[in-house]
Order: sequence, then C-alpha cells, then structure tokens
Amino acid sequence: MIEILNPAQLDRARETGALVGHILHTLKEKCTVGTNLLEIDRWTQEMIVDAGATSCYVDYAPSFGRGPFGHYICTGVNDAVLHGLPRDYSLVDGDLLSLDLAVVLGGVAADSAISFIVGDTKPAESVAMIDATERALAAGIAAAGPGTRIGDISHAIGSVLGEAGYPINTEFGGHGIGSTMHQDPHISNTGRRGRGYKLRRGLMLALEPWVMADTAELVIDDDGWTLRSATGCRTAHSEHTIAITDDGAEIITAAKR
Repeated sequence: MIEILNPAQLDRARETGALVGHILHTLKEKCTVGTNLLEIDRWTQEMIVDAGATSCYVDYAPSFGRGPFGHYICTGVNDAVLHGLPRDYSLVDGDLLSLDLAVVLGGVAADSAISFIVGDTKPAESVAMIDATERALAAGIAAAGPGTRIGDISHAIGSVLGEAGYPINTEFGGHGIGSTMHQDPHISNTGRRGRGYKLRRGLMLALEPWVMADTAELVIDDDGWTLRSATGCRTAHSEHTIAITDDGAEIITAAKR
C-alpha cells in the first residue's frame, strides 16, 4: 500500500516526527560509558508513554523476525546494524551505537535512526562510516521532490556510499510510511535515476542508508532479530522520515533544539 497523507495528517506527522527526533537527541545525550542497552529501552518507553504515543516495535512481528519484538527501540552495537534487540550489555569506550526508533502519535507514524560513538575514543574508520551514511541520507533527501522518482533517491544514496568505498546491501532499505510504519514503496540504497514510483505531494518516506565496513552480507543473531555484519566488521545507520511537499522534501524527524 502507498498512502498519500492529507494536510491534517501531515500536521500530525510533524508532531510525531518532532517527538522521535527529540527522543533520539535525548538518548544520545544520556548514553555514556556504562549505559546498559536495557536502560536505553526503559528510557525510551518512559518518553513514549509520557508523550501519549505508541511504540511501533513492541508488538511488531514481521516474517523476518522472531516476533513480537517486545522492546521500544532498536539498539545496535558495533557489528549490529539493523533490528538490534536490546539486551543486557553495558556500553564501553569507543562503541559504535545505532539507535532506530519509530512511534505513532495522532494516528501517524515517524521513523528515524542515528549512529554515534560512545565515550572519548573515536576510531577514524567509524567516524568516516557514520559520516558516509549521514551524507548519503542528505543526498537522498536532496533528490526527493514532487515528480522525481524512487530511483533518483536510491541513485543519490548509492552514489555517496559507493564513492566512499562501502559495499551496499539491497535486502533492507527505506520505505513508505504513514498510518503504519512499513509501507510501499521500497527504497533501495542503490538504484538508477528515472526509475520507480513517481513521488507525489503528501507522500511520506523513511530513507535509511546503512553500511557495513567490508561486506554486504548479513547474518542473524541467535535472538532471532538482530542483523549483524557477516565478517564482524563495524556498521552504521542513519535515517529520517521525510514528507514530499510542493517545495521538495521536508524532514519530519529533525530534532527540535
């Protein structure tokens, strides 16, 4: 299903996106050496409940996971890049942490992810990988607008990631979003210009470039959810929900400072 939102729904989407952005910004500030992943999940639950929102994850049980997910946020550390199930692990200096969050507020969902390094040790290769996903995300957003196509976004993202030297996995990517978290169209992180669905005003998309340092192959953890790099290399993930407007693409999940 491809859902086109009306102006009232887009206004509610902005509220949802602001909440998602605020929660991720707050968590980044709170996560330090010694923070436990289950503590992050608890903080997320408290902020979602306090806002009167609903988690997209707790009852989520798709075919690719051993559902239901049962937690409020995805927490990926180092080689864990997608669908990271929170577990009893305390962060150490230099860990690369990815947080992925989706909630529903006022009947509209928003989805975003950030990656950052915990503590004072900042490995150069990890910094470069996070930067590549953020630049790819910015390129994908810049390529989106009324009349452009999904392939234009995919090409923009893939060009940045490829030029940075990272293999690109096409099993998981971005997606449509609206009253539910995952909708059509699928947005691969590489593609050809001028191909795919033509974007329309009112369409919302979650763009999410993610990479693994030296492989495009994923393996699934024993927990049935967490996707890790097949070689054990580090990974990074950046995501925003955007809305297509007459002027281009509006970032819905930007944190309000």
